[in-house]
Amino acid sequence: MTHDRWDMAEFKERVDDVLRLFVAREAERFAAVDPVLDPVAGQLESSVAHGKRLRAAFCYWGWRATGQPDDESLVRAAASMELVHAAAVVHDDLIDDSPLRHGLPTAHMALRGAVRGRPRSVSAGRSLAMLVGDLLMGLAGQLFATSGLPAAYLARARPLWSALARDLIAGECLEILRTGTPPDTADSLKVIRYKTAKYTVEQPLLIGGALAGAGERVRAGYSAYGLPLGEAFQLRDDLLGLFGSQQDTGKAAADDLRGNRPTALLAETWRVADEGERRQLRALLGRGDPGPDGLRAARELMLRLDAPGRVEKMITERVEEALTVLDALSLSTPATTALTTLAHSVAVRGA
Repeated sequence: MTHDRWDMAEFKERVDDVLRLFVAREAERFAAVDPVLDPVAGQLESSVAHGKRLRAAFCYWGWRATGQPDDESLVRAAASMELVHAAAVVHDDLIDDSPLRHGLPTAHMALRGAVRGRPRSVSAGRSLAMLVGDLLMGLAGQLFATSGLPAAYLARARPLWSALARDLIAGECLEILRTGTPPDTADSLKVIRYKTAKYTVEQPLLIGGALAGAGERVRAGYSAYGLPLGEAFQLRDDLLGLFGSQQDTGKAAADDLRGNRPTALLAETWRVADEGERRQLRALLGRGDPGPDGLRAARELMLRLDAPGRVEKMITERVEEALTVLDALSLSTPATTALTTLAHSVAVRGA
């Protein structure tokens, strides 16, 4: 296999192999404490079984774009970004009380089975899921530290881990604190930036660059490319969440409505709605499952007010901004090609 011509599907297989072997070994050690832990160990493995491995890819190209060669130890370090994502997903689904992810029960739903028939089984399932997320985050740090890269390389990137965790948690907190408040596009975009954009694109790139010893100009370019692209990723995900089919997204289509989440799509709808339309929105938001009729009414209102069209425009603008920065960085042809491909992948379908 040559790694000068990069193939995303092939790279995904490499990352999948790393995650499967590493997490299976750790799950086995975890379950060895007591057989009753088997369902929790199984959920650890289930939590990393899906994903496009975009975060690992951005970390990989943060490294390669500096001129560093393909390296199996770097792939292991990049794979740790996917364990961060797995932890964030488990916690996010728990916070949002989402029933489905990838068409399967979310961790807190699946783990109810481990305590079925016992007092407070719902609460116990949620607690187990919280701990699965915590363990996944710990395993991310372990995989990174034991990737096989030289200690001096790892030391350059270690401070970025604190920033990654801080920004991710700040974004989750912002979403919780903004939920149920009057929708505002600027507030929604700030949630997106901290909850998703930074840990999905910018920080993996910066970590890959730090491992490689990237200079200040390249690091600044990574941020200028990564932040708007990460925002485009989540804006696309929000559109898919409400207008995509459950079969395609693997998530419940009414989740954002049911949770009254501060998405840019909702904020843009609210911004141009008249008082009667706002009353209609209020009746649909945060009131439990809106059902097919409520979902259809929300979609019709948003389409009538062209909120999806404005969010599409936001996505296009952010991708164009990222690609303009990428062009100005004058990276190697393989790096530019890969990062351009990744940018279009994010814009077309962020999942």
